[in-house]
Amino acid sequence: MKVLRDNGLTIVLLGAFAFSLAGMLLSGLAQENGIRAVHGEPALTLGAYVLSGSFLSALFENWESEFLQMSAYVVLTAILFQRGSAESRDPDDPFRPGDEVPPHRRAASRIGEWLYDHGLGLVLALLFVLSFVLHWLSSAEARNEEALAHGQPVASLLSHLGDPTFWFESFQNWQSEFLSTAVLLVLSIFLRHRGSPESKPLAASNSNTGA
Repeated sequence: MKVLRDNGLTIVLLGAFAFSLAGMLLSGLAQENGIRAVHGEPALTLGAYVLSGSFLSALFENWESEFLQMSAYVVLTAILFQRGSAESRDPDDPFRPGDEVPPHRRAASRIGEWLYDHGLGLVLALLFVLSFVLHWLSSAEARNEEALAHGQPVASLLSHLGDPTFWFESFQNWQSEFLSTAVLLVLSIFLRHRGSPESKPLAASNSNTGA
């Protein structure tokens, strides 16, 4: 079918996302109930686990790092270069044809045009901020759920923002995202993958920059 052919990449990725999310739910529930059984606490249902702070914290913790990676990558590749990489513009010829605002897209104000010019990076950055806030809120909820279960005092949202555990959760994902992006950037200088727009053509030299 033409729809499947034209949208196969998105469909497969969303299918992989759904499969992974289901796996995260089921394995996370089993882990959580195993811990609760050790402490003599009642098991959670799937519905209760989905709404729990521990699940939502883990979910948004990962979304946060992915949207940070993508937003930073979109913005940085518009500013910086890596000679020879398929993921970079050519530093000797950085301006691409068609990068001017088309007449039908011109807005009445400079702000409108700027928003159109930078929409992708801005939306990805907003998704990062939203995921970060949701991670913060759900991480605080998870921390307080555990505190209440053990008769300890709960923490305020503001104090949780300074909790080293919260920042460890974020930085452990951020570092891996930036490393994997840098590795892709450098490997695309020397390695090829036939047919991929993330790779240079097989016959391109290592010094060629851009896909």
